[in-house]
Amino acid sequence: MSKVIFITGGARSGKSRLAEELALSYGAPLGYVATGSAGDGEMAERIARHRARRGSDWQTMEEPLALQEVITGHDGYFNLMLVDCITLWLTNLLLQREDASGALAAVRSLTESFSSLVTPLILVSNEVGMGIVPDNRLARTFRDLAGEANELLAKAADEVYVLFSGMPLKLKG
Repeated sequence: MSKVIFITGGARSGKSRLAEELALSYGAPLGYVATGSAGDGEMAERIARHRARRGSDWQTMEEPLALQEVITGHDGYFNLMLVDCITLWLTNLLLQREDASGALAAVRSLTESFSSLVTPLILVSNEVGMGIVPDNRLARTFRDLAGEANELLAKAADEVYVLFSGMPLKLKG
């Protein structure tokens, strides 16, 4: 079984930077699985900033839905794979399936695949449950899904970090 590192925290807390710093210690080639899509100009700018920061040691694979297939399909090719981010993957699954239980089943399946991986894996996710209770059903469903998914992933991971204001706190491992 390879090492699995789970990193969570609030928006703009430094999660991706920490994940990339940890990944660089494994040396090239590095795989980057991007789950977001450039649906508007602002998101396109975010994606461009992330790409520019990473540099040539990284091979980017864009996959909004079939995350487990990309991870297992590239297992053994890279020195490490980084997934950024679980929260966008969950959004994509929830919007496609309109069913939180199906999305949560995909998370469970992903965690079950960890034991067969040879490539170390870093997973980045947002902590969305520390704010106010959302005012609509879809937002509450998403908040609950993200919380349950993060719990499953953290439990299955070897190391877990949470970031607050750019400062990492190691919770496990």
